[in-house]
Amino acid sequence: MILTDFDYVRPADLAEALALLSGRPGARVLAGGQSLLPALRAGEESARLLVDVRRLPGLRGIERTARGIRIGALTPLAELAASPLLLAEAPEIAAAARANGDPQVRNLGTAGGNLAVRGRRATDLPVAAIAADAAVELAGPGGRRSTLPAERLAAAGAGGALITALVVPAAGPAAAFEKTADRATRHPVCAVAVRLTPGGPRIAVTGATAGALRLRGVEARLGAGPYTTQDVLAAFRAEPRELFVPGRGTSAEYLGHLAGVLTARALQRAHRALA
Repeated sequence: MILTDFDYVRPADLAEALALLSGRPGARVLAGGQSLLPALRAGEESARLLVDVRRLPGLRGIERTARGIRIGALTPLAELAASPLLLAEAPEIAAAARANGDPQVRNLGTAGGNLAVRGRRATDLPVAAIAADAAVELAGPGGRRSTLPAERLAAAGAGGALITALVVPAAGPAAAFEKTADRATRHPVCAVAVRLTPGGPRIAVTGATAGALRLRGVEARLGAGPYTTQDVLAAFRAEPRELFVPGRGTSAEYLGHLAGVLTARALQRAHRALA
């Protein structure tokens, strides 16, 4: 298919962008465009106005703050993947960014865009953000500012607000990301992210499930470890099969097993990083 007609505006600042998005039905945010434009071309999404935010000031960069590592929404995924700060303090975020598509996608795709994508194709950054207990900064109509846990954003979306940053607690090397990708699209068939904490592991999954979500049942069964492959697979077998959504020739049973295998690998990698 070809793109349908739409209007295009490049606002000068955040206030103008928010006014356009709230004042025009069918307005959509254009950042990297690596998910939105193919979806528009395929007829999976629609837009009457594209609001190009790529040049808005103050929405790009990675820095340490009192609340954690702040990642501007317009920061390209390639910068996340190569960031020394993220590699040292939030490796699951860097690995998830590196797993996205090919170099062109990572150079154009943005952190905020990857977090905001909703629909039938999963993306990698939300699952890592959930495992990291990250928070998403939002700007809404009238300039209202708010913060939303990444887990709630994955479940409910931004609600018409614009993502301005992702704030990730620093953890050191005790985190990891694993993925099995669709060979044609590079979207995850299943991707998992883990972060080790004093209270036990935080584990999140996407691709194999209806959306990116945290697996609290698996976390509770594993407790403080040790996290052998057999223990992890047993913890996943106890999960309801309806949690895993079959598709593209895969069964719920297969996806549940695959999620367990990837989680075991991620937990073992996170443990090795602490040695």
